[in-house]
Amino acid sequence: MADLNRDITYTNRDFNTFRNSLIDYSKTYFPNTYNDFSSDSTGMLFIEMASYVGDVLSFYLDNQIQETFIQYARQQENLFDLAYMLGYKPKVTTAATATIAFYQQLPPTTDGSGATVPDFDYCLKIPANTQVTSNENPNINFIIEDTVDFSSSGSLDPTEITIYSLAGNLPTMYLVKKTRKAISATINTTTATFTTPSRFATVDIDASDIINVLDVFDSNGNEWYEVLNLSQDTVFNTITNASYNDPNAVQDDAPNLLELKQVQRRFTTRFLNGTTLQLGFGAGTVSDNDENIVPNPDNVGTGLAFSKDKLTAAYAPLNFMFTDTYGIAPSNTTLTIRYLTGGGLSANVASGTLTEYDASGIVFINPSISNNTLANQIFSSVATNNITAADGGQGADTIEEIRQNALGNFQSQLRTVTQQDYMIRALSMPANIGTISKAFIQPTKVAEYQLGELPTILDMYVLSYNSNKFLRTASSTLKQNLKTYLSEYRMINDSIKIKDAYIINIQVEFDIIVLPNYNNNETIGRGITAISNYFQIDNWNINQPIMIKDLLILLDKVEGVQTVMEVNIKNLSGVSKGYSQYSYDIKAATNNSIIYPSVDPMIFELKYPASDIVGRVVPL
Repeated sequence: MADLNRDITYTNRDFNTFRNSLIDYSKTYFPNTYNDFSSDSTGMLFIEMASYVGDVLSFYLDNQIQETFIQYARQQENLFDLAYMLGYKPKVTTAATATIAFYQQLPPTTDGSGATVPDFDYCLKIPANTQVTSNENPNINFIIEDTVDFSSSGSLDPTEITIYSLAGNLPTMYLVKKTRKAISATINTTTATFTTPSRFATVDIDASDIINVLDVFDSNGNEWYEVLNLSQDTVFNTITNASYNDPNAVQDDAPNLLELKQVQRRFTTRFLNGTTLQLGFGAGTVSDNDENIVPNPDNVGTGLAFSKDKLTAAYAPLNFMFTDTYGIAPSNTTLTIRYLTGGGLSANVASGTLTEYDASGIVFINPSISNNTLANQIFSSVATNNITAADGGQGADTIEEIRQNALGNFQSQLRTVTQQDYMIRALSMPANIGTISKAFIQPTKVAEYQLGELPTILDMYVLSYNSNKFLRTASSTLKQNLKTYLSEYRMINDSIKIKDAYIINIQVEFDIIVLPNYNNNETIGRGITAISNYFQIDNWNINQPIMIKDLLILLDKVEGVQTVMEVNIKNLSGVSKGYSQYSYDIKAATNNSIIYPSVDPMIFELKYPASDIVGRVVPL
């Protein structure tokens, strides 16, 4: 019997090493059987074919292993799947947010005392999701989130009234104003028809820049609700805070009442890639109606009448009750799906540009207006304008952002415990409420504590981008969205103060000696490009210092550079010149070739690389 104890190694990974190892193997163990290793021999044909197969199998093995780890995966579909596994929902676009003012004129009338007042019978109602368009770019659309009712006014939704025109001392027309939050989005509609029920059926929406699903209704008018996972059979529902809904309602306490609603018709969403959003449905049949429920401790401890004991179940605040069906599967119906697309950096439009609106849904509150001429005049008086510039719009997550956000999201487990958790949560805001571009958090300084405050306050410093991807302070709307979003995740004893970080604009000057036979201008151009890439704003965070030694090494590696003589950083400021209003003493902040940030959180920004990087060639 042949001795099969061979000296085999398993380190071969490519064609050449496979080929050489097979040749060595043949020479070692079969020296008398085969010894023709010329390139055109039959034996080499089989050796090279085996090497080819081994090379291909090694490649696919390496690729499969690599694609199972989010730290190394490169294929977008795998990155998305791994991110969802870790609890993070990647963004393919981010909507900008803006505060839009709506105006309409009202004719005068007299009250019971004979005083001249606005005639609120001519008030208009602008429905939610009304589209407002930029007058500079008709492709940039915004939609308002809530209905505009000029006839109502309260502390949470005031109506401003001013005199628009006078005849002598008497008003001939009043101007009323309301403001609403809006996001940069366009409403799109698609349908999906289902016949026989299918367990965990899915529907794919293929489009660019998908923000989220707005709503889903079936042929019978039933609404389908989006949930985080199909085992979540309850959703939050809001109803008007009025006595006919709750006898104990207090009108000035809150505009809406929050309740739990048990829903059988539900779905989840997930991005398969940058252009495909998949809706997933349940596996059950219609057995229970949707109903409002009140959480009952007895149900938690003993289980429901139709289910098993729940003593060992773990309950999350958004998943109070469990079912075995994971929702019902749609059947014999057509679903009408409305979804939002848009966002991106181009949606960060300037103030005063959102002036075009869709008037198709605007109606009078009073349906029995008899003066048609005046009604037409009032209807045509509607105007819109964004008070501040839109901000928060941003493109899709990069591959590295998906990796880092997913890993951070998994560690935080949807709860914010450490400062890093708050950072990840702020940078992971849903796309439909805007995006924080830069964030930094630290405990409040002792000197800033107010009398009676507990030492659990954190200061979060944030910044956002404008349409040109320049840093700017976040608007009050974006900060309010962030505040509301963080309130759902923060620890009960933590307090968060959201503040603006300082922006410090800089100029870079460098002197180099060029190698012989190299063009000076081309070498300077390569140096400017290297510095510009180094100061790309995506690579910089709040309170990150500038390492002069890194710049010296970077320029020294540029083709054609013999010696880097000097690199200087200067501060540029002045709003009239297009820079930040804040100045910074670069010289005083430099120690051991490191430019340190200030005590108050700030970020360095090289705003205009074409003019703010100056290179010179100096002689030996």
